[in-house]
Amino acid sequence: MGVLEGCGGKETAVGAVSCSKLPVPIRIIHHPLTLMVILGKTMGIKKPFTEVIRANIGDAQAMGQQPITFLRQVMALCTYPNLLDSPSFPEDAKKRARRILQACGGNSLGSYSASQGVNCIREDVAAYITRRDGGVPADPDNIYLTTGASDGISTILKILVSGGGKSRTGVLIPIPQYPLYSAVISELDAVQVNYYLDEENCWALNVNELRRAVREAKEHCDPKVLCIINPGNPTGQVQSRKCIEDVIHFAWEEKLFLLADEVYQDNVYSPGCRFHSFKKVLHEMGPEYSSNVELASFHSTSKGYMGECGYRGGYMEVINLHPEIKGQLVKLLSVRLCPPVSGQAAMDIVVNPPVPGEESFEQFRREKESVLGDLAKKAKLTEDLFNQVPGVQCNPLQGAMYAFPRIFLPARAVEAAQAHTMAPDMFYCMKLLEETGICVVPGSGFGQREGTYHFRMTILPPVEKLRTVLQKVKEFHIKFLEKYA
Repeated sequence: MGVLEGCGGKETAVGAVSCSKLPVPIRIIHHPLTLMVILGKTMGIKKPFTEVIRANIGDAQAMGQQPITFLRQVMALCTYPNLLDSPSFPEDAKKRARRILQACGGNSLGSYSASQGVNCIREDVAAYITRRDGGVPADPDNIYLTTGASDGISTILKILVSGGGKSRTGVLIPIPQYPLYSAVISELDAVQVNYYLDEENCWALNVNELRRAVREAKEHCDPKVLCIINPGNPTGQVQSRKCIEDVIHFAWEEKLFLLADEVYQDNVYSPGCRFHSFKKVLHEMGPEYSSNVELASFHSTSKGYMGECGYRGGYMEVINLHPEIKGQLVKLLSVRLCPPVSGQAAMDIVVNPPVPGEESFEQFRREKESVLGDLAKKAKLTEDLFNQVPGVQCNPLQGAMYAFPRIFLPARAVEAAQAHTMAPDMFYCMKLLEETGICVVPGSGFGQREGTYHFRMTILPPVEKLRTVLQKVKEFHIKFLEKYA
C-alpha cells in the first residue's frame, strides 16, 4: 500500500512515498481513497456502501459549500468584460472588476502580470492587513501574490535553505504537521526538525518543547527556520496571544526566521479563542523585535469562508528581509513569470469585499456569516459526538476545518496491521473505507507521538450528512474494538 508504481519507490511513512529513481526525493501523501476506488472499478468488488464520502481533504465546494455570490460576480465580470454592460450585476462588483482589469495588460486577465503580482491587488492586500491588524501598517512592496499559500511557503523556503553536513539548514515544523512542509524540506535537502504540539493541552505550542528541538538539532544541523500553523492543520487549535509572544521572543533569541501559515485566520469557532496575527503581535512587542525578527506570513483564497481552492489564489507578506535577499526572492519569483492572474483577482475580492453602504454588502455579510456559523456548529457537533465513542478522544475544534481525534487501538489490531506491513492507523482507516465508504487520512501521514494513533477528518459535509458520517464512524469503531479485543 502506498508504493509509487514503476519508480522503485519505498513506503517511508504511512501515506508517504519516497521515490529513489527520481532526480529529487519526493514525498507523496497518499489518500486511501484512490487505491480503493481503483480496486473497486477494476476488480468489480461490490462494497457495502453506495458512495465514497471524501472526508479526507479540505475542499469546501467539493463537499457542497456554495460560492460567495459577490466573489463569483466579480470573477465573471473580469473573465468576460462584455458583462460589464449587463444590468444583472451590481455596481460595486463592476467597480472592482474595472479596477482589476485596468491594472492588467490589455485590460485582460489573460495577460501576464508583474512577477510580484498586480500592483493594485498588492495595494489592496496591504490595506486589508492594515485593517485586520488595527492600523499596523503594511507595505505593498512587502506583498507577494502567490499560487495559493503553498507556492509562497515553497518559495520562501528555497531562499532560506543552504549548506551541507552539519551546516544544512534545519526547519522546525509542528508535529502533527501539514505534509507540504515535510515534502518541501525533503525536496530541498534541508533537515526536518520536529517539535511536538501538546495534545493534553488542546494541541498548544510549548516554548520549552521548541528549546528542546533546537538544542538537539544543533548537534547535526543549523536550525534557521520556525514554521507555525495557526489556526492549526490538522489539529484545529488557535494559539493564544501569550503563546505567540513567547514564540516571537524565542525566534528573536535564536535568530530564527518565522513562517506563519495563517490560511485559516477566518476559521475560529471556540468561545474565548481569537485569531492574532504574528505581524500584529510582533509590531506591538516593540522595535527591538519588530525591526529584527524576520517574518513571512501566508493567506489563501482556499479556506476561510470562501473555499475557492481551484482559483489557487494567495499572498505572502515578508518583513525585515535583507534588501539583497529580497532582490534574490524577486529573481526567483520571476522564473515562474507570475501567479495565475485569475487567482490574484480572487484574492483581491477576499481582501476587498463589499463594505457597509454598498449594494452587495448585506448579501455578502449573510453568506459569510452563514458559512462560518455552520462550520462552528459542525465543529462542536464533531467534538461532542466523537467524545461519546468508547476509545476515541477528541480535543475541542477551536478553528480550521478538521477533527484530529485520537483512537485507542487494541493490541490485536496493532498486530494485524503489522502483519499487513501497515501502520496501525492506516490499517484502521483502510478498514473504515472498505466497510463504510468514509475516506479519512491516518495520523501517521501528519506525524504523531510514538505509540499514539489518530486520523484527520474534515468537518465540511453539510450538517445532516456530517451527523450520518459521525454515526457511521461510531458504529464502525465499536465493531472494530469488538473484533480485535
